Amino acid sequence: MNTAPQHQLRHHDSGQWLSHFVGHVLIVCPRCGGRAAVVPRPGLPKPESWAELVFTPRRLVCAGCGTTADWDHAAKGSAGVALGGAEDPYFRRPLWLRTRCAGEVLWAYNLDQVTELTAYVGARLRERGEPRSNRSMLSRSPPWMRAAANRTEVLAGLARLRELATRSAPADRSDAVDGWGEVCR
Repeated sequence: MNTAPQHQLRHHDSGQWLSHFVGHVLIVCPRCGGRAAVVPRPGLPKPESWAELVFTPRRLVCAGCGTTADWDHAAKGSAGVALGGAEDPYFRRPLWLRTRCAGEVLWAYNLDQVTELTAYVGARLRERGEPRSNRSMLSRSPPWMRAAANRTEVLAGLARLRELATRSAPADRSDAVDGWGEVCR
């Protein structure tokens, strides 16, 4: 009898866009170098769609040193949000969840994205969703991440990201962040 978890056998792409994961983005604090977060600014109405969520005003908060900063789409203009890549889409700080993997940098905005990527990469059968699913985060993931030859290494990288999400001290930062600009002190 096969006792492998179901997610390792089959994965159905639900069609979630990368923007689905920007509600809580873990980043490297610009002040102390520890883990900080970029979240929707408190006190605002809850966005009704993922598209609205992308342009919701943000707040950078660091529990380690108390740093805060605000971001507002209106002040930044239409070029103010840049989804994708190993930095957050708002403040352009390096993501906390990033690691070297298969000669590339594997990154995620948050633990929910790590969970979704783990289910996808670990699946032996990957099913596409509705016809417009070519816009989904998974269908647009890089070929090196989807390659069966890299499955074990990518799953190990995702496990490192999952572990990294539990840490917050500057010394816990991934070596994939080193060399990315200077931390302001």
